[in-house]
Amino acid sequence: MSRILELVVNHPAKCFVAGEVIMEQGTREGPMLVLLEGEVEVLRDNVRVAKAAQPGVVFGEMSVLLNVPHTATVRALRNCSFAVVERPREFLASSAAASLQIAELLAHRLDALNKYLIDVKRQYEGHDHLGMVDSVLETLMHRQKR
Repeated sequence: MSRILELVVNHPAKCFVAGEVIMEQGTREGPMLVLLEGEVEVLRDNVRVAKAAQPGVVFGEMSVLLNVPHTATVRALRNCSFAVVERPREFLASSAAASLQIAELLAHRLDALNKYLIDVKRQYEGHDHLGMVDSVLETLMHRQKR
């Protein structure tokens, strides 16, 4: 069992039916959610960027941590259930284990993105628009909170 699942075991669960929007890009409402069962798709600007079906996947954490609207839409592909963390900042502040789980999740995502950008850079070595990839990598590696 994923560690985050152990940490949210006492949180209420909420169910969604296939096709239902669980979290909408650009909105601020809603708690942080942890997938218990089912399958979802993640859409950014109406383009599917990921699918998830593994229990313990977390949604809404970027919005919570950055205090910004949701950066993607999450829609149920199959009936789903989620643990609902109503006060996510308080939850993370009170649990070093939960904060570490979210930090690890975000680190994995950043690592995957960096690997992808490095691969793109290698594929387009010698092309004029390669400088753009360098700029993106530089920004990702050194971006600080404003």
